[in-house]
Amino acid sequence: MFSFLKGNQRYEGKPTVLEACDLASIVKYMKSDKCKRVFIMNGAGISTSSGIPDFRSPDTGLYANLARLNLPYPEAVFEINFFRRNPKPFYMLAKELYPGNFRPTPAHSFIKVLDNHKKLVKCFTQNIDTLERRAGVPDDKLVEAHGSYASQRCIDCKRPYDAQKLKDKLYKEEVARCEKCGGLVKPDIVFFGESLPPLFHRSIPLLQSADLLIVMGTSLVVHPFASLVDLVPEDCPRLLINLEHVGDFGSRPNDVVYLGKCDDGVRELCRLLGWDKELEREWEKTKYTLERLQEDVAKTEVKEKEAEEKVSQARTDAEKEEAQKELKAAELEEKKTKEEEARIRKLRSEEEELPREVDELAKEIGESLAVSDKGDVKPEVTTGSEPEAEEEKDGTEDLKGPEGKL
Repeated sequence: MFSFLKGNQRYEGKPTVLEACDLASIVKYMKSDKCKRVFIMNGAGISTSSGIPDFRSPDTGLYANLARLNLPYPEAVFEINFFRRNPKPFYMLAKELYPGNFRPTPAHSFIKVLDNHKKLVKCFTQNIDTLERRAGVPDDKLVEAHGSYASQRCIDCKRPYDAQKLKDKLYKEEVARCEKCGGLVKPDIVFFGESLPPLFHRSIPLLQSADLLIVMGTSLVVHPFASLVDLVPEDCPRLLINLEHVGDFGSRPNDVVYLGKCDDGVRELCRLLGWDKELEREWEKTKYTLERLQEDVAKTEVKEKEAEEKVSQARTDAEKEEAQKELKAAELEEKKTKEEEARIRKLRSEEEELPREVDELAKEIGESLAVSDKGDVKPEVTTGSEPEAEEEKDGTEDLKGPEGKL
């Protein structure tokens, strides 16, 4: 479904870059030489189909479901001063949202596909769930505006903290403290009252070079992130893929709006681009990123141990027979779970090995093509010196911006 912003500053003229303000024109533009530098802005809406709630949806949003934590108000769970006084509510929430419990969505895989085609410059994300990373988007293409679970440290002395130790603490619902100063530890998620990461500010000037901006799954109400949509050139095409109109989309000559689910939008876009099979392949890979299977193995081992204890403690023949049945069932469950884990490890290994094999094969083919039928090495043909790729810079000097908000 395509539409334009009703009301404020609606652009009434003809597009200046696109042939028309529709998805087909975006696709034609993306296939042209004019579209080389694409930027992404995304929010919680691209993660909801993975099972992660967004923040502000009535009844189903994260803030609407925090009543059980007995907070003075929902946003307190992400306030640094409240965290200092009472870190337990955040730890309870952080356990539920911990990376590895959720699979990236097709919308995340679309960002990876865009990078595969050498068009992605930066993905600015409001999300803290690291699903872009799990979808394979390179670290140097990510700007996690509100931080993420990718690292963790003491809030006082800023000393980094071991990721596995923090994970263990979260799952035991214990508060982690710095081993050096005793301060509270949390993931590097930007809380209310904290500044946004320096990388965010350094990356902002890059938007001035954008050929296309794609905005997905965000309400565009949280600043300064929301203001990024205004920083691309005036004639730069902007594509919104969202459930509803947001921001000032429709006020510029080359704005295109797709109203619907993010996954549906990227699938339609990739279908028109001829990238649909590639998108599904990339998304298929993400099912192997879940860590739940490892936890399932641990649970089955516990079940087997408990069943063994029942067998040893059984007194009557009937109790022993029942306990033996439970033990066999536990052993079978553990075997199946470990086999599934081994299968997934093998698939991961094969996927990692394939690019190396392809590179080696390509090298061999290249060497064979360099030899003529007579066995002579063909002279290298030069068409002139190729300009070296300009090293991408993160932007200008570190700027001190406004306090970040989730």
